[in-house]
Amino acid sequence: MKRILLAALLATSFVATANATDYKIDSSHTQVLFTYAHMGYSHITGRFDKVSGTFDLDPAKLTASKISIEIPIASISTGVDRLNEHLQSADFFDAEKFPTATFKSTKVTDAGKGKLAVAGDLTIHGVTKPVVLDVTINGIGQHPMKKIPAAGFDARTTIKRSDFGMGNYVPAVGDEVTLAITLEAQAVPANSEK
Repeated sequence: MKRILLAALLATSFVATANATDYKIDSSHTQVLFTYAHMGYSHITGRFDKVSGTFDLDPAKLTASKISIEIPIASISTGVDRLNEHLQSADFFDAEKFPTATFKSTKVTDAGKGKLAVAGDLTIHGVTKPVVLDVTINGIGQHPMKKIPAAGFDARTTIKRSDFGMGNYVPAVGDEVTLAITLEAQAVPANSEK
């Protein structure tokens, strides 16, 4: 009887771990990259060095997932200090007035094997617009070092910066901006803070 009870407790514990839904974004292994055309001569790429957020993830039902991401505009990095400063100025992001960009999902759809379409509200420069991220599932399983549930995804979308009130210098500086995101996250233990 004791063995049966112990086995039942272990099974319950395993199921709780396997179905953990609260995940925290691993900011040291997550990047948000952007690319835009410059005067028809080059395609400039930059990134945001700081990304944080959480999402609810059920590996057995990915379409029930929800994600929320915050990006400090001051973490922008193009490799050129003067360009970083200009992009943060009132000509573009106006980081002093609008210090954070956010994305909050509204719907997740199965888009084929290993693919998802994640619709949500993207807020930049104080303007919120709906966007859809084309997501590739890189992996979902146990983290090989931390021994906890982990998940990784790549996502892409294209937006128009003029839609977010950042249309200065169009068309010399391209209106379309491609966003590429690579994201890694780990499950948050039930007894700890997110």
